[in-house]
Amino acid sequence: MAHRHRPEFHMTERLGWLRAAVLGANDGILSTASLLIGVASANVGQGGVLLAGLSGMVAGAMSMAAGEYVSVSSQADSEHADIAREKMELEQDRDSELRELAGIYIQRGLSKPLALEVAQQLMEHDALGAHARDELGISPATSARPVQAALASAASFASGAALPMLVAFLTPRAALGWAVGLTSLICLALLGFTGAKAGGARPIKAAVRVVFWGALAMAVTAGVGTLFGTYPG
Repeated sequence: MAHRHRPEFHMTERLGWLRAAVLGANDGILSTASLLIGVASANVGQGGVLLAGLSGMVAGAMSMAAGEYVSVSSQADSEHADIAREKMELEQDRDSELRELAGIYIQRGLSKPLALEVAQQLMEHDALGAHARDELGISPATSARPVQAALASAASFASGAALPMLVAFLTPRAALGWAVGLTSLICLALLGFTGAKAGGARPIKAAVRVVFWGALAMAVTAGVGTLFGTYPG
């Protein structure tokens, strides 16, 4: 009786979008909450606080998208250059590339005859794909996707920024700073926990880490807002 192959899903398949989404949402919450708290600490009216927060949300989302696109595009360019070089080497000296691929498998524990056989069969099937995966470490699951990363970063930043913005809109001016700070820290903890859980890391450690740095950032911006909000002239 033939057995059907059961598809498996691994954490590496999530790395591209997960990294961009978690980073974007974390930045959206933290930077917007810190901005709101800093402006509120400077004794600015609620309208001014909300305008500053909205401006920060739009600017931050665009900045995250642009930065992520440029960064991942550079990675993609490097990958394409490496693959093009590997393609040229295969065309010029296929035997050397066969021995190189077999050497990789020998280092991983295969005997020399078996490594040569595996290398030959893989190169007959897809020589460039075999070298890209096993020599260069490039596979469809981990390859750079600039547009996907940019859109994920922008959307996740805006989604994260919307949380402190909503709290600031619904909270009376007198309690705005504390409400935004507390709510944002809770959201950061949940985000750190969820992101670590989805990525297979330790969730409690991730949550504590992001809360610590979030609280520090908000405290610093509150101090700056208070200082310059009461500075004479």
